[in-house]
Formats: sequence, C-alpha cells, structure tokens
Amino acid sequence: MNEHITGALFKQMILHGAAEITAQKQAINDLNVFPVPDGDTGTNMSMTIATAVAELCKSEPATVEKAASVTASALLRGARGNSGVILSLLFRGLSKGLKGVESADAATFAAAMQEGVSAAYKAVMKPAEGTVLTVSRLAAKRAVDVAATESDVEKVLEEAIREGYEALAQTTEMNPVLKKAGVVDAGGKGYLLILEGMLAEMRGEPMPETAENEAQETSIDYGAIAAEEITFTFDTVFIVRKANPDVDLEPLRQYLSSIGDSLVIGEDDEAFKVHVHTDIPGDALNEGQKYGVLELAKIENMRTQADDMAAGRKTQSVDDLDAEEAAMHTAEDEHVVAAPEKKYGFLAVCAGDGLAAVFRDLGTDGVVSGGQTMNPSTESILAGVDKIPAETVFVLPNNGNIIMAAQQCDALTEKNVIVIPTKTVPQGITAMMNVDFDAEDAQNIIDAMTESIATVTTAQITYAARNSDFDGFDIKEGDYLALEEGKLFGTDGSLNVLLEKLAADAMERDASFISLYYGEDVTEEAAQAAAKIFEASCPDAEVVVLGGGQPVYYYIISME
Repeated sequence: MNEHITGALFKQMILHGAAEITAQKQAINDLNVFPVPDGDTGTNMSMTIATAVAELCKSEPATVEKAASVTASALLRGARGNSGVILSLLFRGLSKGLKGVESADAATFAAAMQEGVSAAYKAVMKPAEGTVLTVSRLAAKRAVDVAATESDVEKVLEEAIREGYEALAQTTEMNPVLKKAGVVDAGGKGYLLILEGMLAEMRGEPMPETAENEAQETSIDYGAIAAEEITFTFDTVFIVRKANPDVDLEPLRQYLSSIGDSLVIGEDDEAFKVHVHTDIPGDALNEGQKYGVLELAKIENMRTQADDMAAGRKTQSVDDLDAEEAAMHTAEDEHVVAAPEKKYGFLAVCAGDGLAAVFRDLGTDGVVSGGQTMNPSTESILAGVDKIPAETVFVLPNNGNIIMAAQQCDALTEKNVIVIPTKTVPQGITAMMNVDFDAEDAQNIIDAMTESIATVTTAQITYAARNSDFDGFDIKEGDYLALEEGKLFGTDGSLNVLLEKLAADAMERDASFISLYYGEDVTEEAAQAAAKIFEASCPDAEVVVLGGGQPVYYYIISME
C-alpha cells in the first residue's frame, strides 16, 4: 500500500513507464492502420519520454513537484509527433497540479491527472474522441472518483488503468477507421502502458528488459591482465537488429568462435548482442551484418589498455572518444539564440538535400531535417527557430504530424513563432513562393501563405508497409501506394500504373504546373520517364523534375 508519491518514487515511476513503452513500442507502431510506412506512434512516444528519463537520471528530486517539473520540461522539448506532444501536455498539466506539493496523496495525484487531461484538451484545436484524449479523460475521472474514498495511490492508479482499458476498447467503435481494421487507438494504448509501468514501480515489480539490456556485456579487469596473456587484441561488442526473428545464430556463433574467444551472444526476438575478443573485429562485424542491421558497435584495444594500466596511466576507452567528440561539438551544438537582425525569418522542415535546397532557394533561413517516420522534436525545431536572426519566425512543418510540435515553440522562445499549417512539402514550397518579404504587417504574410496552400494538390507515391484492407483497397505488403491530399488514391504492383492514374487526375484538375520531386531510391532517368507520362496526359502543363532526395516516398508530386 502506498499513500504518498515522493519525488524519488515519481522519478522511478517515470523510468519504469518509459521502459514499458520502449519494450512494446513496435506493438504500438503496428496498431497504425494506414498502410504507409509511418506507423511511428510507439516510436514517437518512447522517444519523447526518453528525454524525461535522461533529465531525471541527472537529478535526485527531493519533492514530487520537482520530479514532475523536470519530467514536464523534458517532455515538452523532446516531444515528437502529435502523440508525443499530447503525452507532453498530459504531463505538463500533471506537473501544474503537483505544484507546491512535497509528496502527493491519492486525491492530489488524481486531481493532477485530471489537470493533465485539461491541458491536453485545451491545446488540441479540434479534440477528437476515440483517441488518447478519450482514454486519458476517462482514466483520470475514475482516479478522482476512487480517490474520494480510497487513500491508497496504487489502488487509485490501478482503477484508472482499468477504466482506461475499457475506454481504449471503445475507441474501436468511436473511430470508423479503427473499427474497420479491428484495432484500438495507438496513442491511448501507449499512454496506458506508461501508466502500467508507473504502477508496476509502485508495486516493486521489475522493469521490462529491452534489446539493449538483454545481453549482459562481459566486464574485464584490465589491471589483472598482462599484455602477453591477452590472446586476442580487440574487445568487440556490437548489436544487430535481426532481419528475421527466427534467424539461426549458430553459424555466427561457430564463425566467431573460430576467430576469437570470450564469446557471448545474447538475443531476443528483435535483436542480438555479441561480445567477442578477436584480432579482426571488422570481420566479426561484417559477419554479424549478414543476420540483420548493425545498430551499435564498440571496439577497444585490450593490449594498449593493459600497457597503460601496468604503467599507471589512464586507460583509453570508447568513453574517452565520446568525451572528445562531445568537446569538439560543444560549441557547434550549443543552443544559441541569434539576435534579431531583421523583422521576418523562415524555417522549413523537410527530409532530403534536394528539398532543403529548394526551400533555401525560395528564401528560407533554415531547414530542420525531418518528415514522415522521423518527426523532429520540439527542441530540434526550437533550435532551428532560435538560430534565425529575426524577430518573427514563420515555421513550415510540411507534415501534419509535426504541426503540434512546432506550435509548442512559441512558448519556449522570446522570438515570435508563427506556424503555417502546411501538411506537405508542396504546400510549404507554394507558401514560400507567395511570401512578400517586404511586407510590413505579418498578417499579410500569414494570409498570403495560408491562402496559397489551397491552390496546390499533393500526391505521393510510397510502398505498403503491411498487408491491409483499407478504404476499399486490398493492399499487399510491398505494393506501391499513391496518396492524394493524404488519402489513399490507389495501389498497384506497377509504379507506372499509379503514375498514369495520377497524370489522368492532374488532367481532370486542369493542372497547369506540375512538379515531380523524386526520392533517394529513384534515378534521374526514371524520374524523367515519369515526367513524360504527365506530359502526355497534360500537354498544356509545365512539368518540372527536381531531385528531392527524400526517403520513404519515391515521388512527391505538386499539381497547381
């Protein structure tokens, strides 16, 4: 039984909640029903709360107020995607509710949960039911009701989670898309996983293991080893994300045993971690990559470390390399707020060197890398805003899942931040083309950019990340997908078939200007061939081909 939550306990609760969602982030991602490769709710939420973990680990909060404040501040700056922003809002309100509180009793904590819900609802322009908002609202209401007669915080949180899962089950019925797919809301599920982790910490349950801590690294006492006693030179550790969860690692084990010793391989369904002493670490890494994608590697020379130890010198390790790199980049990475040298500045978010160059050519002062599947955090966008030497900075998110994160920046800087709600790169480009850089009134710029967005139609071609029966389309994993204005336009095993259909649609729209931005996986020759398809269907239109270099999307097409 727990009647109070102290600062130290709240810290551990957040760490446990973060571990819980990190362990299950892929399951959350898989709840995404839209078949394009953007099922990143679990990733965004886990990365967002990871920022709080990093900050909390640097402190020993004496009060629950302090612990909640550190958490809320870190989440705000680390928020990624709409799900991450809403999560940060829930904890920002929670922090507000715990202001001035040394340790929270059941009633105080329940009221703070409800304060978090209020903060989230107020910040969302058009709150939609059947989402994390519904789940958090009903969970908080149950917490308040139970806390009226129950002093055990564990019991209150347990009841809140139970009510939350009942609400989560109902999200399937509240949202037609979820209902058809037969899944629950991903954001709501992620939030409940965090609450479950927090409750588990109160109960003294162990944290879930993740791929990173699944295999224990061998610890070496270099001081006890003479250089001549070292059979193999390099202590080599690496982690590989499996290409196939059922992959047989026995051949790898045999190979590594033939080139080294002290071999330890730990694995779970998603990844495996190798520790081996060898003279040819490069060969070990190359062999490991045959089983998946290399994620992390550490190589240290045990002979030089033993020599240093024997001579009483400080041993060199990868930790020293990290420190040296950090020192080299401190000045570069320091968050600098540029003094205003002009009235207006412009910041765009996009992925791909070609698209970044287009925005710079149109007059943007800065570009933040990001887009589909890699939403930048609020802090990343804020850093971009603050580097621009202007009083007012217009931000073009160019992705619907980045708008909310961008909107949080205004409260974090002395600069005036105006977010133009561009949902696609073509919208952002069109908006920049309509900027009057000499305008005296910011509202004139806002009006011109916002109005211009409606003049462009955006189409995108990507691939199906999963099998799906979506919106009347029987989609097979690996098929090409065409989207238009964010909605599924068509699917086919042939890229040219979709290009022809989009070209016919451009003709029906009487498009006079068509731009094809081709991605990193498309050759210029293939892009020129795609342009000819549009030229054939729209002979009176001007068709332009530009190398965007973007990931995920083979083509981003602008029709005006």
